[in-house]
Order: sequence, then structure tokens, then C-alpha cells
Amino acid sequence: MNVTRRTALTTAAMSGVALVAGVSSAQAEPHPKIKQAIHALESARDDMKHAAHDFGGHREDALRACDEALRQLHLALDWANHH
Repeated sequence: MNVTRRTALTTAAMSGVALVAGVSSAQAEPHPKIKQAIHALESARDDMKHAAHDFGGHREDALRACDEALRQLHLALDWANHH
């Protein structure tokens, strides 16, 4: 392969990568950290809900706290999406 063709292919490949990166950035969902927190809390809540022990009554308190935290995070997203 000659240098000109290699340069053209490299430039085309780099342009394609830049285009894909630009599209990915443009399509990125807003507030990814809040959405990650929601997912983590939902997972933790599910784990606690199916735990074999009640941990001295603390499991129920933790489940209620997760529910309230999830409610607040969803309210925060709703607010952010409307302002």
C-alpha cells in the first residue's frame, strides 16, 4: 500500500471515529450520575428485600430509606427535565 492511500485510509478511519464519538456525545442522556444512582439503589433495594435476615429490624428501615431516596431522585430528574 502506498503512503497516499494509507494516509487517506487513516484519515477516513479517524474521521469515522470522530463522527461516532460526536454522535454518541450528542445522544448521551442527561444526568447520567443520577440515573446511575437510581440503578444502584434499585439493585441494593432488591438485594435487601431478598436477604435471608432482617438484620435486627434494620432491613425494613433501609428499604424505606431506599424508597425515599429513589422517590427524591426521580423528582430531581423530573424537575431537571422540565427546567
